[in-house]
Amino acid sequence: MAALALALARSARGDRVAAILSCLLAATALSFYAAPVAWTETIFLGAWVSLALTAALTHWPTAPRRLLAMTAGLNAGAWSGLLIGRAGRPLDLAIAAPALLLLLPATWLVQRRWAIALKVAASWLIAIAVLASVLPLIPTPGYAPDHMN
Repeated sequence: MAALALALARSARGDRVAAILSCLLAATALSFYAAPVAWTETIFLGAWVSLALTAALTHWPTAPRRLLAMTAGLNAGAWSGLLIGRAGRPLDLAIAAPALLLLLPATWLVQRRWAIALKVAASWLIAIAVLASVLPLIPTPGYAPDHMN
């Protein structure tokens, strides 16, 4: 949701509202769905990939228009809701949703022509998402049986 807020900072007000509403509706609906345990790793991977792609919209040459903004909002909300439904409880949405308030300072930065700060923050989110999604795929000493056991 934080990545969505950064990505929407350059969008028109109506497009931002539509994207946030679609995000919150999708997250609320899917937070009550308890996905099968076997989907846990896939949901986490999908959420990290989604975060990276949403944050990459900050680097998009033009502001996301309504269709792209709403698609990004639905995507962010769907993965947030799936994560909450699989690994949390529905009240966790009340903890995650305030990240959308980053839209206020992000919009202020865009109005002051300091949008580079948003790109830096989005790049950090992308780096975290890539690391978090790739690290479980790499064998790490101490987390798997080795020849010493």
